[in-house]
Amino acid sequence: MARVWVTIALVGLCVFLTCWCSEAASTGSLQGSKQLLLNSQLLQLHVPQVYGQQQQLTTNGPSQKCNVDGSVKIACGEPGLNATHCEAINCCFDGQYCYYGRTVTVQCTRDGQFVLVVAKDATLPRLSLDSVSLLGENGPCGPVDSNAAFAIYQFPVTACGTHVMELGAHLVYENKMTSSYEVGMGPLGAITRDSYYELYFQCRYYAMSIGALTIRHYANDPPLPVVAPGPLRVELRIGNGQCATKGCVEVQAAYTSYYKDTDYPVVKVLREPVYVEVRILERSDPNIVLTLGHCWATSSPNPFSVPQWDLLVNGCPYKDDRYLTTLVPVERSPAVPFPTHYKRFVLKMFAFVDTTSMAPLHNQVYIHCSTAVCHPSATETCEPSCSRQRRHVPEEREAPPESAVVSSGGVVFIEMA
Repeated sequence: MARVWVTIALVGLCVFLTCWCSEAASTGSLQGSKQLLLNSQLLQLHVPQVYGQQQQLTTNGPSQKCNVDGSVKIACGEPGLNATHCEAINCCFDGQYCYYGRTVTVQCTRDGQFVLVVAKDATLPRLSLDSVSLLGENGPCGPVDSNAAFAIYQFPVTACGTHVMELGAHLVYENKMTSSYEVGMGPLGAITRDSYYELYFQCRYYAMSIGALTIRHYANDPPLPVVAPGPLRVELRIGNGQCATKGCVEVQAAYTSYYKDTDYPVVKVLREPVYVEVRILERSDPNIVLTLGHCWATSSPNPFSVPQWDLLVNGCPYKDDRYLTTLVPVERSPAVPFPTHYKRFVLKMFAFVDTTSMAPLHNQVYIHCSTAVCHPSATETCEPSCSRQRRHVPEEREAPPESAVVSSGGVVFIEMA
C-alpha cells in the first residue's frame, strides 16, 4: 500500500498525485536495465478527495467538474470509451464520448508518457496558463496544445527535469508543475492576490496494481478573543451575509450577518471580498463618532508582528495597494440605531509572501485596527479627508483618552485538493 499526502498552501493549490501501472508487455527501456512493462493505453488515476473544512474550488461534485462548454471540450482517452472506463481515467462522459473536466487531470501512459490537462478554472481566481512551468527548462516541456479553457502537456517520464527514484522493485518518476505570480511590495511586508499553483505528480511502474490514497486534515487552532482590553470596548467582526432576493446589493447584504467565534478561521479565496466591520459596544451616546486610524494585516495574532500589510492609513485606503480597500457608508436601520458607532470597509483577500525566497507564507491573515472616539464640533467632523492629500501627519501622536486596538480571528486562503 502506498500513501499520497495532500498539502494545501495558503495561496493556492498544492497536490501530490500518484499513478500506478501494471501488466506485462515490454516496449522499451526507461533507465538502464529497467523495463517499461506497459502498452500505450492510459492507466487509472486515483484522485484526492476533500474532507473537513476544505473545499474544492472548481468542482462541486461531478456536475460542476463536467460542466464544460462544447466549444472547448477536449477528448480524453481512446475513441469509443464507455462511461465506466472514462471515469476510471478521471474524465467526464456526456453519453457520447469522453472528455476532460474543469480540473487538473494527470495521467500516465503505458509507453512512458506524462499527460497533464490543466484547466484555467483549477484555481480561484482563474489560473494564467502562461505562468505554468515544469522542473525542466529544456526539452518538450511546454504545452503541446491549448484552447481558451485548457492547456495540454505531454512528455516522456524521463524528460522535463523529472526525478527518478528506485523504491524496491518499483521505479518512480516524479515532477512538479508550478505557476508564477505577481507580488506587491510594502514597507513592512509583501502580498499576492494571484493564484499560486503547485502540483506534484508521479508515475510508479511495477508488476502489481495495488494503490491507496490517504489524506490527513489538520484542525486549525481556535481564534483569539476578538476584542482587545481597554477603556473603549470595540469589536471587529467579518460579515457573511449573502443576497437572497433579486436586485439585492451584495455589499449591503454582507453586513446582515456575521461569523461567530466558532467559525474562525474564516476560509476565503484570493481576491474574494472580506467585509470588515468595527463597532463600539455598550454605548448609546449619539454624539460620539468611532474613528479608525490605522488598519493593517499580519500573518500572526500579534498585531505588532511582521510581515504586515496596510489596509487603512489615517482612516483612508492604503494608496500603494493595487486593490484598494473600500470604505462602506453606514446607514441608520433597526439593527444600527447609531451609525456613527460603526465603521465598515471591504478588502480583497491576499496571502503574505516571504521577501527572501519570494515564496508564499503558509499562514493565516489577521486584521487589526487602531480605534478612537471622536467628539464632533464646528471645526472637526471626525471624518477622514481621503479625497485630498494631507499636508502633514505627525509621526507620533499621543493616543486619545478613549482608544483601543481591535483584532480579528484568522482568515485563511481556501484549502482544496
